[in-house]
Amino acid sequence: MHTKTEAYILDSLRRLERQEVPNLIAAFHESSRKNAAEQAFKCLGQSITYGEVESLSRDFAAFLVGECGLVKGDRIAIQLPNILQYPIVAWGALQAGLVVVNTNPLYTRRELIYQFNDSGASAAIVLDASLPMLEQVVPETGVGVVISTGVIDLMQPQPLPETTLERLISLPDALAQGRDLELPDSDISLDDTALLQYTGGTTGEPKAAVLSHGNVMSAALMSRLSFGADLSEREIGIAPMPLYHIYGFVVNLISGYLNGGLSVLIPNPRDGDALIQAMKAQPFTSFAGVNTLFTSLMQHPDFDSVDFSHLKWTIAGGAATVPEIAEAWQRRTGSKIHEGYGLSETASSATVNTLEQRRLGTIGPPMIGTELKVVDGDGHELPAGSEGELLIRGPQVMQGYWQREEATAEVLDGDGWFRTGDIAIIEDDGYVRIVDRLKDMVLVSGFNVYPNEIENVVFTHPDVIECAAVGVPDPKTGEAVKLFVVSKNPDLTGEELRQFCRKGLAAYKVPKYVEFRDELPKSNVGKILRRELREQ
Repeated sequence: MHTKTEAYILDSLRRLERQEVPNLIAAFHESSRKNAAEQAFKCLGQSITYGEVESLSRDFAAFLVGECGLVKGDRIAIQLPNILQYPIVAWGALQAGLVVVNTNPLYTRRELIYQFNDSGASAAIVLDASLPMLEQVVPETGVGVVISTGVIDLMQPQPLPETTLERLISLPDALAQGRDLELPDSDISLDDTALLQYTGGTTGEPKAAVLSHGNVMSAALMSRLSFGADLSEREIGIAPMPLYHIYGFVVNLISGYLNGGLSVLIPNPRDGDALIQAMKAQPFTSFAGVNTLFTSLMQHPDFDSVDFSHLKWTIAGGAATVPEIAEAWQRRTGSKIHEGYGLSETASSATVNTLEQRRLGTIGPPMIGTELKVVDGDGHELPAGSEGELLIRGPQVMQGYWQREEATAEVLDGDGWFRTGDIAIIEDDGYVRIVDRLKDMVLVSGFNVYPNEIENVVFTHPDVIECAAVGVPDPKTGEAVKLFVVSKNPDLTGEELRQFCRKGLAAYKVPKYVEFRDELPKSNVGKILRRELREQ
């Protein structure tokens, strides 16, 4: 595994700030105390201040260490939507020296068992509505303690539902216990792992990008300094992107908090009525989203009744923004969409269109402190204007993939260059255009979907002989999954296969289209050619 030294991270951060930069937890405490009386997060009409986040997260950290016996480096899975409890438990886990394992609340039993076991999670915090699923999952994993919370627990604690889980505690009870405990110094450095952010790979099962405190801190600073926003005025951001996704995690949980802003958390961005209502209830200065979200919002009948007069900037990432959508957004809100680019492996941060100079159709120039190059198939650097694979180097680039040395070596060399798998053009002035992806990954509403994982599930159907999943353009979600199937049962239907997939895949991974074939195109060594299927 390529490991950046703390000296390298510190040197990079000094170049960014031109001053000594504290570690992530020190920065958290500094912002918490500087803005103690200000609102930090707001959700469903309720809010918590910076002082409350600091106090409650300390109590949670003390509970994890003192009552659960967790030690520095242990993993804790956070399986929550965007609610007020998320920043409390995430910052608490980080203060305790634990590693956050971001986990999608929509995951199925199979997906949860895989991720809990792969990460080696010792604890999990979930919504109480997820407890029936956890009863099936926990016995097959190493999770020793489950902390449960209801959406309104912070305002009105709810009794625990009946469950067969042996070690279960409510979040309010955990906070109460931690309040009476000391929190020992965990001696956290920038080298220490902060986050396991799961992404995909050629094996068909997700793998985790190992992000250190230094990686996350760098990403937050780079984003702020590179974009060029005037932070003398307090930022109030609408936060529809899930905090369990690297985009929302860095933009709202880390960067927004360290900058002293207010993040309005949206538990379910697909609920257009609730999102519009939240936007009407709180004047906001920034908005972070993806192309599909902009599209669906502008189709809402009440969109034009939202007050956009305070909106200073809109950030887009996660998936390519269609120029026509960006133009329509600017026309109707008065705010330009500034597209950026990043991956889980770069803590979501690599390039961004700056506030002063945006170029539609590009992902902007590299962020401050970031190096980019494009290379040919032999790894030779290409001149400006050439198409090649995009490589990234900087203090935000991951340490490697969790417990996967070979996979790490495939994408990260000894000099710290990360291979993105994306084909790009770097223009003479440094602006970058993404041409296509080398990877077969499908982006559904900004979420990574991996064909091998889908195929592995479909192959377990008794009537399936062969299958291949590819991404196809979709007007609503940007891309959708199309499944090609060779079946031994002529009566098998696409809907039957979709129902089968729903048992083992989150809803956004389930194929939208199913096409039956007599055979699938293959190479001379028998490999199914997904590229040909995409082009047909």
